[in-house]
Amino acid sequence: MGIYQTSVEEASSIICTACGQSVAVPQGAIQVSEKNAQPRLNRCLVCPSTELFVRKNFPQRLGIAIVVVGLAMSCVAWGYRDLFWTFGILFSTALLDVILFFVVPDCLTCYRCGARYTGTDGMSEFGNFNLETHEKYRQQAARERQSNRPF
Repeated sequence: MGIYQTSVEEASSIICTACGQSVAVPQGAIQVSEKNAQPRLNRCLVCPSTELFVRKNFPQRLGIAIVVVGLAMSCVAWGYRDLFWTFGILFSTALLDVILFFVVPDCLTCYRCGARYTGTDGMSEFGNFNLETHEKYRQQAARERQSNRPF
């Protein structure tokens, strides 16, 4: 589930459609350079993080499911000793993956809270996923959960 809101650059706050909570848009988080240009995001609108990364705006579990189903179907074909269908299924699964890679648009994702942003300019400035940065925020969240745990 996600919050889909247009014209965020003109809003002073974002309201969650699921819980109704309002989050104030931080000052300077969105930069609009030209009248008809897309807004440029400088930081996350939900949390104070400035570390974002570029990824495909596609459900990761669905992608894994496509690969697993393709592998399972090719194993069944291999079990029937049908080499043509085995490799046909594997290649068609790979072709579907390539098509999705070029068709699905990119989005910015926050390392800290996981918020996703589409329709923004300057995505190339943030770069791709960095495991070290992700691990930093994962460890930080684990320490916070552990310190808040009652004894």
